[in-house]
Amino acid sequence: MVLRIRLARFGRKHAPFYNIVVAHARTARNSKPLEVLGTYDPLPKAPKPGDMHGRPWKDIKLDISRARYWVGVGAQPSDTAWRILNMVGILEPQYRVGQIQGQIVKANSAAKSMIPPKTLKSNEISDATEASEIPLTEDAR
Repeated sequence: MVLRIRLARFGRKHAPFYNIVVAHARTARNSKPLEVLGTYDPLPKAPKPGDMHGRPWKDIKLDISRARYWVGVGAQPSDTAWRILNMVGILEPQYRVGQIQGQIVKANSAAKSMIPPKTLKSNEISDATEASEIPLTEDAR
């Protein structure tokens, strides 16, 4: 069965608080998880005393070693959990939203996707089609 790293909501109405959990993909959102990895409070807190920039911050507490273990054994993070694991430094950014022909481009292929497909040579076309999600026309193939 597929394991997911996702958020389980707790807290009051208009005051959410989330546990970062590992659970089976088909279980309910707030059912008992296999393991609780940490917590996430999305409400911005006041700046800390002595903070030079004075920006509000969101509280993320995460057991990094256990999160790395679950990612290593194949647990699939949800989009929000992926963003949180990215902020902590466990995963790379999943997508970079670009306005290149109105498509979502994978972060590792952003440089190749900037080059229009018609200007690529024949051996580069196969690399670009595997790495990006920009559809090629029939004449470019």
